[in-house]
Order: sequence, then C-alpha cells, then structure tokens
Amino acid sequence: MPHAVCWAAAPKLVWTMVVTNAITFLSYLTICCTLLYLARRTRRVIARDWAYFTVGFALFIVACGSTHLLEVITTWNPIFWVDAWTNIVTALLSGYVAVQLIRRATVIGFSINDYAARLGSAEEEKRRMEASLLAARKLEDWSRMSAVVAHEIANPLEAVHNLLYLIRTQENVSPEIVRFAAAADEEAARVLTISRNTLSFFRQSAEPEPVDLLASAESVRLVLASVLEAKKIGLHVQSCGDVSVEAYAGEARQVLLNLIRNACDATPSAGPDVVVQLTGLPAFVEIVVIDRGSGIPPEILADLFNFGRSTKGDEGNGMGLWTVKHILDRHHATVDVQSVVGEGTTFTIQWPRTVTPELHPKQYAAQA
Repeated sequence: MPHAVCWAAAPKLVWTMVVTNAITFLSYLTICCTLLYLARRTRRVIARDWAYFTVGFALFIVACGSTHLLEVITTWNPIFWVDAWTNIVTALLSGYVAVQLIRRATVIGFSINDYAARLGSAEEEKRRMEASLLAARKLEDWSRMSAVVAHEIANPLEAVHNLLYLIRTQENVSPEIVRFAAAADEEAARVLTISRNTLSFFRQSAEPEPVDLLASAESVRLVLASVLEAKKIGLHVQSCGDVSVEAYAGEARQVLLNLIRNACDATPSAGPDVVVQLTGLPAFVEIVVIDRGSGIPPEILADLFNFGRSTKGDEGNGMGLWTVKHILDRHHATVDVQSVVGEGTTFTIQWPRTVTPELHPKQYAAQA
C-alpha cells in the first residue's frame, strides 16, 4: 500500500516526508551534475582512473538521490519493485565507490599532505620574492644615490690629491710626513676610483693587473691603525708562498678592507687579535680572515651576502659583504663562512691566480 496509508494519511507528516525527500533528491542531483561537469572540465589534467572514480561517485550520489525520489512517488503509488531496483543499483554503486576509496586512501592522504607542503613552500617563496623585490628597490635607489655621490665628491678628492702633492713636495718635510701623505694620497686615489665606478660594478676596470695580497693586507693595516689602537687589538698577517694574483685595480684591497674591518668590529675591546692568513697554492691563493668575536647568528648567516643584510644591526648598511661577494664573483673566486655565536667567525676565500672566466677555483681543489 502507499506510504501515505501507512502514515495514517496525516497531511503534515505526508508533506513533511515529501518535501524533505524532494529537496534531498534535488541536492543529490545537483552534486552529481557538478561532479560530471568537473570531470569533463579537468579531463586534460586529471588521470583517467581518477576521472572514472569521479564519474562513479557522481552516479552513486544520483542513485542515492533516486531512492529519495522514489520515497516521494511511493507516497501515493506503491511501485515498490522499482524502489527495490533503485536500492539495488545504489548498493552496487556505493560498494564500488567504497572499494575505490579504500584503494586510494593512501594516495589521497599523500596528495593532501603534498599539497599542504607545496602551499607552505609557495608562501615561503612569496616571502622570498617580496624580500628580493625590496632588495632590488634598495639597490636601484642606491645606484642612483651612488651616481650622485660619485659626481659630488670627485672635485673635492681632486683637491685633496693636489694638497697632498704639495705637502710631499715641500722643503724640510720629514720622511714620516711624506710617508703618511703618500699613504693618504693612495687611499684618496682609491676612493676616487670607486666613486668614478659608482661605488663598484656599474662600470668595470679595463684590465686586471698583478696584485700582491700581502702588500694589500699591510696597507689595510695602515688604514685601520686608528681602529686597532682604539679597540686595543692587534692584526696579525701571516703569509706563506707566492700570494700574488691578477685582480682589477683596488678591488682585492677592497675585499680585504671590508672583511678585516668587520672582524675588528666584531672583536671586543682588548680582545683577541684578528688573524689574516695568506697561503699561495698552485692554482689560487687562499685568504683566511679569523676573529674571535661575537659570531654571526644562523638566521643572518643564511643570506649574509644579500644586499641590505647586515651583521651590525642598525649600525650597518648591508653593502660591505654584498660588495665583497660581487667582487669575488667577478674574479671567479669562492668564499666560505664558518661562524659560531660567541666564539667567532672565519672567512675563507680561494682567489684564482688569473682572471679566466672558463676556470673556477672549485675546479682547482684537486691541483692544490
């Protein structure tokens, strides 16, 4: 007999069952159509067996909805064999979906975790890109500023050159004053060269020339004499073998000056001496700068040579080590940094004997 008879023909009960079953059927039908649409739209990227699984799941959903549709029909028309066959089809489809879901449970779990990991990586990559964009903007601003600085300081430096020349050529000038004036003139010439090259790399020196790294290190000692005296620390330069290389004018000393100055800044007053070791090997010269200072935290060490990254906090501008890295890259040299917080930092550079683009110091290790 129809369901309505079983439900004592109570209008409220009958229409409650009819409306809820009808809504359920329409919802299942909508879900089925949506899944079939997605399977069709993604057929170029989704694997075929997953497409079959999606279609099977859609059919299972609509079969479930059909049982609710039959509940509406059998409220007044007792076609229960049709209802029974609908349940049989639904049972078969539900069994198929259950088996396929169990088979794919591991893959689904892995895929979800992989997607979550890639999503997290995407966020990290986004942050890195934003940081790189900010650094690029800083670099662009710096390049404009450096061009202005180069233009503005050229004339005063030329005047300093002339004044130092007059000091050196005066009569009755002591040899010590002549030596200091010559050293100051050499440093002023180096600053002028850097300014004309817009503080490095925007223009390049014409040709590399022979450079004695020991002489460069000793000239750095003279430049930093006041810093060493103020902090009451020493600078030990140790040399072994031939330590001459080919380099672009002034840039080898610029590297040493940046690294040794940083080492002095990191060393506490009256602390251990800063050590510079120069070792001449067949294919390159190894430069080691050692301090026993505060060390570099791991979070800074990871991107130490990036533009704007400084170990000195608000006191640094983040250009020194960036400049060092670009000079070394230009000479096809390598740099390695080892640092422990509270124990000190060691910079190790392998500087090739010649500036040859085809050769790289890492290729020389077996020869050394």
